[in-house]
Amino acid sequence: MVEPYSQTQQTQQVVYRILDANLDRAREGLRIIEEWCRFGLNNSQFTNECKRLRQEIAHWHTAELRAARDTPGDAGTELSHPQEEQRTSIKALLQANFCRVQEAMRVLEEYGKLHHPQMGKTFKQMRYQMYTLESNLLGHQRHQLLWRSHLYLVTSPSENLLTTVEAALKGGLTLLQYRDKTADDTIRLEQAKKLRQLCHLYGALFIINDRVDLALAVDADGVHLGQQDMPIDLARQLLGSQRIIGRSTTNLEEMQRAIAEGADYIGVGPVYETPTKAGKPAAGLEYVSYAARNCSIPWFAIGGIDANNINDVIDAGAERVAVVRSLMQAEQPTLVAQYLLSQLHRIQPEP
Repeated sequence: MVEPYSQTQQTQQVVYRILDANLDRAREGLRIIEEWCRFGLNNSQFTNECKRLRQEIAHWHTAELRAARDTPGDAGTELSHPQEEQRTSIKALLQANFCRVQEAMRVLEEYGKLHHPQMGKTFKQMRYQMYTLESNLLGHQRHQLLWRSHLYLVTSPSENLLTTVEAALKGGLTLLQYRDKTADDTIRLEQAKKLRQLCHLYGALFIINDRVDLALAVDADGVHLGQQDMPIDLARQLLGSQRIIGRSTTNLEEMQRAIAEGADYIGVGPVYETPTKAGKPAAGLEYVSYAARNCSIPWFAIGGIDANNINDVIDAGAERVAVVRSLMQAEQPTLVAQYLLSQLHRIQPEP
């Protein structure tokens, strides 16, 4: 049975409205991402990529499709969702708009096949380009924050874990590692999810100690690996390029190997003997001084550092420190974090 022409025309108008709405959605989402790349990151590469994609989308946004628009008659204009009403961080804003653009491109890919023989193929390719852009941009965001982070808290088991961590975050902490060698995986998973939410709420990076599987399960920003843990290249295969991988080092050979293997940052220590690394001799301030002269990636002096000795560590050349007890056992973690950061921020770069 031949479909009446009027019905065919009506279906065509519906397809046009769908294409028009999703072209608008994709362009709007891309513009939001582009503005952050331009003004937030000052990154011309990401900005130009967003602009190129927007211009390609605009090429398909013809007058014929625009003419089918019926905003007053669109039932979707009144629909909303609580998550759309608020954004907790730049990362949440960017991810929401990447999702918006990718969903719109999937719609354009499918309905575009009914409109133009090339449209489906074009938007399929563009959707994959958006996945790549998302991965690269979020990875860039993470690595920028890593370079800006000077205080690193490594947790120890505590009944007040969440309260202590949030207090430190309020004091300006921007980098947290969840470390618990004894808890069951069910407890680790639950705590890691809550800590990740806290970190993202405060705009901090969240790292998991040792466990690549746990990092993937909770969408952590990366992992920290000891000398006896998984090789960095294997962790990179599992985690991808956008997540952060750190490595503990105790001497110059381990430092050089970690850098060569592609670590994003290293721990340098233990500077002082510490119960966290029972039985391990202190690497001392000499290793800190060596790192200051030779390490090309972010590095954190670690091991027994507290408010009483941090200036000795800074004098040896450290610009970043990692702590455990001095924050986890502090009566007022917010004030201790503020004090440690105030000392680290007093470091003046060489002219």
